[in-house]
Amino acid sequence: MAKEAGVRCTKRDDLTAFLVSELGLKMVAVAGTHGKTTTTAMIIWAALKLNLPVSYIVGTTLGFAPSGAYHGGDKYFVYEADEYDRNFLKYHPWLSVIPMVSYDHPDIYKTVEEYEAAFSQFESQSEMVIKEGISGEFKLAGKVRRHDAELATAAIVKMMENQGIEYNTTEIVGILNSFPGVGRRFEKLVDGVYTDYAHHPEEIAATIEIAREEAKIKGLKGVVVVYQPHQNIRQHEVRNGYREAFLNVDKIFWLPTYLVRENPDLAVITPEEFVEDLENRDKAEAAELNDDLAIKLHEYVKEGYLVILMTAGPADEWLRGEFLKNN
Repeated sequence: MAKEAGVRCTKRDDLTAFLVSELGLKMVAVAGTHGKTTTTAMIIWAALKLNLPVSYIVGTTLGFAPSGAYHGGDKYFVYEADEYDRNFLKYHPWLSVIPMVSYDHPDIYKTVEEYEAAFSQFESQSEMVIKEGISGEFKLAGKVRRHDAELATAAIVKMMENQGIEYNTTEIVGILNSFPGVGRRFEKLVDGVYTDYAHHPEEIAATIEIAREEAKIKGLKGVVVVYQPHQNIRQHEVRNGYREAFLNVDKIFWLPTYLVRENPDLAVITPEEFVEDLENRDKAEAAELNDDLAIKLHEYVKEGYLVILMTAGPADEWLRGEFLKNN
């Protein structure tokens, strides 16, 4: 209808790039395979606390502010720049922050080299790039990786320098230590039950370490993981990475893959096949989102374990709904 009426139609990336240019904003783009949502949110948190003139958009819910905001007179646009469908290549950021890059989205990037080349192009289009951050006395157990906090600190310093504002990294670190976290990133739902967006072997391993640290702090017995893979075409590329990703957990419940944007010629890898690949396969079992799984998870919570769901799919809705309503 819009096209028939002569209205220009465009994707999000084109519109975002247009608005940044028209409004004269300096884009602070956070890109990468892992860590970009949390790092973006941390930059927003600190910028707001320091009264920096920032607009922003982040791809999650924030407990401390809307997920996006713009005010007349803002100078910076903090943005979670997604590499999917090469969206981030439409931007020419003033500052790019890159937490971690490892191969993903095989439906878009056919090889590792193609994926890495896209990030190299993104960096070449950026006025400045931060990959290594500023260290400090971070106390963020159970929330974020230290590296993400270090990157957020470095980004805030760049903005304050550009504004001609004197800064104290100890003050910035202190503000980030009060960061409340974001939705779906090690989000606590009730005592002993967490949900996380991790759906790549490296993300999973990092999140398990956070969960183990949190369990230790809370005096819990250990960690139980419920995992729902995302996209079968991705699983064929990352399958070998799971072998040691779940080490040091006490139990793994492996759900069927959430299917989306698939290649119909690829066989769907079953939970049983994934489990057989694991180094600690004796601690894993195939599972379904049903009452049987809910009963088992409730027992683990009662026995003093930390239960965490990792998924980019609809299992999160089940956990918040069907599981928690009987908690």
